[in-house]
Amino acid sequence: MRVILVRHAEAAPGEPDGMRPLTQEGEEAARALGAEFAQLQPDAVISSPLLRTRQTAAAIAAAAGLEPQTDVRLAPGASVADLRAAVEGRGATVIAVAHQPDCSDIVREVTGREVRFSVGSFQEFEL
Repeated sequence: MRVILVRHAEAAPGEPDGMRPLTQEGEEAARALGAEFAQLQPDAVISSPLLRTRQTAAAIAAAAGLEPQTDVRLAPGASVADLRAAVEGRGATVIAVAHQPDCSDIVREVTGREVRFSVGSFQEFEL
């Protein structure tokens, strides 16, 4: 399965953390990711339940003509096992929107590469 792991786009500061929305720049970045990923014809777009990841996933899914789905296993603290469980059975190409440092930790464990995820960045790998 091809997984595209995305760190959510830029979010506004504030509390509670789980309700921080994307900034205007973050919304624009999420739409740009959607345009880029639409050509890959993903089978599913899933995200953490936190608002900023749901908003990022919604923009990506809209461009691909999909409905975004949330999965609590992608919330902060997600592991490779959580990602595997969240993407299982969702198709050949799945986009998962999550958080840092989880994204870096997952890529390091799966690929052996050290990758620092900035907001709105992504890595693609086979899982």
